[in-house]
Order: sequence, then structure tokens, then C-alpha cells
Amino acid sequence: MSQQEQPKRPQEPIKYGDVFEVSGELADRPIAPEDARMMQAKETSVLGHTQKGGIAATMQSAATANRRAGFVEPGVATFLDPDRGTSVAQTDVQGARVTKESIGVQDLGQYVEPRPVSATAGAGVNVQSKITIGQALEATAQTAGKKPVDQSDAAAIQAAEVRASSNNVIAPGGVAASAQSAADYNAAIEFDENKIKLVDVLAGAAGKLQEDKAVTKQDAEGVVSAELRNNPNLATYPGGVADSLTAAARLNCRG
Repeated sequence: MSQQEQPKRPQEPIKYGDVFEVSGELADRPIAPEDARMMQAKETSVLGHTQKGGIAATMQSAATANRRAGFVEPGVATFLDPDRGTSVAQTDVQGARVTKESIGVQDLGQYVEPRPVSATAGAGVNVQSKITIGQALEATAQTAGKKPVDQSDAAAIQAAEVRASSNNVIAPGGVAASAQSAADYNAAIEFDENKIKLVDVLAGAAGKLQEDKAVTKQDAEGVVSAELRNNPNLATYPGGVADSLTAAARLNCRG
């Protein structure tokens, strides 16, 4: 192979801002081996294992590439505030367990694990009920609550509310109507910090639906289709409405 055909060495390291939605100085910091090791240790401590394709795995891949290119040294951490360090926290909400992974005060990512809800059925006996559409929407407020509402979100929420209703009607002033109003408002706003977020629309969603039902595979597929059709990138948002409905349907099918 001639010298001209030799692969070029990367000009810059892989930074946090290249792979995660972070801001400020952290976004410009390279991901180092020690950063990845600490996150892997936290994932293992909390989850019992390292998530395949998760935050720690992504950090490890980036750190390995940075080390091989000579941008970072083994055993070196590039995070600005070691005292605050990495964290993996889990929160149980109705119908789901939310896992959030952070560095300092900035979230690197979060995802939802739907969980059946205990219901009492006579004589104090606990039975497991299915996860409903409303509960899946509420879980989205935890996993993607900071995301500004856009048209793909509004379309997905509308599809979810229609499927929760026995007569396929969108209620005036309901969750879907609020989501569409938020998307229309946000379209005219320049900065994300001033936009209406998913948590503002979906908090308490189960109580706002006129009707609710257990999520089925068909429900999830309809919501995924609505979100994809209204996203210019033809992709669903990680931890968003479609992802939450899909995860709920998958768990319901096992029950």
C-alpha cells in the first residue's frame, strides 16, 4: 500500500459532545479510558452488568479509539470534577423503572424498563396487570422529559391517545391536543431552553386520558409509524414516545 493510501490519523479526539447531548466545557472534553472504566463500574454496581450498547460501552469504544490515536493516556480521566464523577441512578415510576446515567450534573442518557403494576384483586391478593398506554406515556416523561416537543412527538402522542380510546377520538384539551399546541408553539421559538418539554405535556398522562388500555404490539407499531412519518430523519427518539410504547408492548406480550 502506498503512503497516499495509508489510513489517515484522526485530527481530533472523540469528545463527549460528539456522542452525547451535553453542553458547556464537558462537550469539548475527550472521552478517556478512566472515564469509561468508572462508568462501567457504576453500571455493574447498579444493574449487575454492563449494558450492551449502553452508555459505558459507548464511552469504552470512544476511549479506546482516543487512546490508540494517542490523544489520551491509559488510566487518565478527563472529566472536570472527579468528586461528582459518574453516576447511575434508578427511579421507579408507575409501570416502569427509569435508569439515568450522568457525569456531574449532566445526563449522558436514560432509558426505561417497563414493569407490570401490582393491582389488588379481592381478598388482598396481588396480581400483575398490563402496562397501559397512559403509563407508557408517563414513563416517557421520565426518559425523555427534557426533550422539546416537536411534530414527531405530537403525532406519536396523538396516535397513542387514539388507540387508547374506544371510539378513536382526540379529546379537546387532552394530552394529544396539548402536545400539538406545544409543537406549534416550539416551532416559532429559537432556543431549546424556552421551549415546552415532553415532561410538561406527559406528566400525569394516565390521569389525563379519557380512556386507557394495555399496550399491544399493534398499538406500538402504530405509534412508531406516526413518529417516523413526522421526523425528517425517519428515526424515533431514544427513550421517546415510540420507544416507550414499544418496550411496554414487548413486556405485555411476555405476561
